[in-house]
Amino acid sequence: MVANKIKKPIGVFDSGYGGLTVLKEIVTVLPQYDYLYLGDNARSPYGTRSFETVYDYTLECVQQLFSMGCELVILACNTASAKALRNIQQKDLPLIDTNKRVLGVIRPTTEIVGAYSKTGHIGVLGTTGTVASNSYPIEIKKFYPKMIVHQEACPMWVSLVENNEIESDGADYFIQKYLGLLLKQDKEIDTIILGCTHYPLLINKIKKYLPPSITILSQGEIVADSLCKYLEQHIELEQKCSKGGVVEFYTTDSSENFDKAASFFYGKAVKSKHLEL
Repeated sequence: MVANKIKKPIGVFDSGYGGLTVLKEIVTVLPQYDYLYLGDNARSPYGTRSFETVYDYTLECVQQLFSMGCELVILACNTASAKALRNIQQKDLPLIDTNKRVLGVIRPTTEIVGAYSKTGHIGVLGTTGTVASNSYPIEIKKFYPKMIVHQEACPMWVSLVENNEIESDGADYFIQKYLGLLLKQDKEIDTIILGCTHYPLLINKIKKYLPPSITILSQGEIVADSLCKYLEQHIELEQKCSKGGVVEFYTTDSSENFDKAASFFYGKAVKSKHLEL
């Protein structure tokens, strides 16, 4: 276990690299805080794993971040947010520490989707696990009961990003394929949520195969803005978060391999440390 008694960074967790696209936007908006990113690369991907396995892995990583001084942890992973967040919030936090908080990336997006859609017909693109959880339709219905939500799993998209195949013909094929399957479900869809933190890296190709009338919602900026508001509303928690502007990176896999790929997601060079769970 890694101990950090001085800093109280904001923890950001993902099963791999995708959460770095969220962290990038958070740091841009809130650069004054300290951050600690943990990627569970040794056990990724989470997208095809069972609810029980994702919950167990996510809880273990959240507890690790707590042990490293984090009072607040962001699950910058749609699969973890869909399959583990509610149990952690309702079942585990009361036993671990009632003052600590764990937030996800699904709710901030579903809260504001109504501001973008004129037709009330929403599309969601995500991993197989996120789509199977029905988390997006369930959350959207809480805020906008009359909205019609359609989902499409895109099982190849994460692999395209992580294998640096974004510019390949294969990327064009699979992007066009899944977009076509989604729009075939409902021609009135005018807003599409990218329900995976890898997908923003495909956004130029996605736009290529969508009519300009369709709005694409990427989570990074939305989550960053939501975190700003959350910290403003929870002053006691905000005051606990240390403000040194330091960002640290940890991975459960090879730090050398992580650093090579992470810079692509984060937008600049990353120097990580290996962490053994």
